[in-house]
Amino acid sequence: MKITALEAIPYTIPYTRPLRFASGEVHTADHVLLRLHTDEGIVGVADAPPRPYTYGETQASIVSIVNEVFSPQLVGMDPFDREKAHAAMHRTVHNQVAKGAVDIALWDIAGKALGVPVHKLLGGWSESMSVAHMLGFKPAEELLEEALRFGEEHGITTFKLKVGRRPLSLDVEACRILREGLGEDAEIYLDANRGWSANEALEVLRRTEGLGISLLEEPCDAKETMGRRRLVSRSPIPVVGDESTPTPGDVSRELLSGGCTAVCIKTARSGFTEAAEILGLCTGLGVDVTMGNQIDTQVGSLATVAFGAAHRATSARAGELSNFLDMSDDLLAEPLRIEGGRIRTRATPGVGAEIDESKLAHYRQA
Repeated sequence: MKITALEAIPYTIPYTRPLRFASGEVHTADHVLLRLHTDEGIVGVADAPPRPYTYGETQASIVSIVNEVFSPQLVGMDPFDREKAHAAMHRTVHNQVAKGAVDIALWDIAGKALGVPVHKLLGGWSESMSVAHMLGFKPAEELLEEALRFGEEHGITTFKLKVGRRPLSLDVEACRILREGLGEDAEIYLDANRGWSANEALEVLRRTEGLGISLLEEPCDAKETMGRRRLVSRSPIPVVGDESTPTPGDVSRELLSGGCTAVCIKTARSGFTEAAEILGLCTGLGVDVTMGNQIDTQVGSLATVAFGAAHRATSARAGELSNFLDMSDDLLAEPLRIEGGRIRTRATPGVGAEIDESKLAHYRQA
């Protein structure tokens, strides 16, 4: 089997409401649907979500790097030769989301060619994954209302609260209101998206002591090395690396130098192959992992479920999988469903992302 073409299709789907957080806000999904075509008619599918305020990639840059750089390198290659594909793409620095999408599409081809769901190829630990819901910047009472609604409608009991606001009292109050309203059984963890200084993060930890906050993700910029290490050494809860840990090399650096004590894995920026490398580093060092969200569509969320459900360690915590519910539409022919607080993997070969061609035609950009 040979790769015959790479197809990068830009498309835009509005969100029903913007999601706001410390490093930016999102009003529309300006994504790229990636298709890898083969001479046997098997097509690998993946979604690439640009996040310029985090990684620098844009919709236009992903289309350009796929068409102008990756396509000439990969056309004619056997899609099972993933190491060769990665070696070719590695010659281009950065562009993690574009590379991750290519990798997921390669795994999708492998699953379809072998007639096996990708989550089985990756590990096959579980057939489903527990869901965490991400709460953006809102007044505390509105956050509680949203959390209660998602709990009632979807059975979700884990909530990731976006923080990093000033004054700090806004986020502290949100933590208090959520704990009081959700009860002791709900899990609440925080993500500041580098919005605080190390000292501000320590103050928030002091003020929220006793509220049962389980994790603190990217509280301050990891590049502020001394402050970050001081915070991690004093934190009573795990500090999670996310923006600071996109690659295995970054993960090694941050864990071994004391920059974090847990790691967020996002298949949208690592694909499945690098995600497995990151997971191996974390399990070998006894470090907890979470499955994160790039404000993914259902196509991207399905890929996260495939990887997260495949492994014991990534199944141990709820994955951030529900933000597609804030989108006005999606490209999947068969929508994802959250039932009993979980999303199931697809039993079909590959990742299982069958695209509704009429919707793609409607939302695609010139």
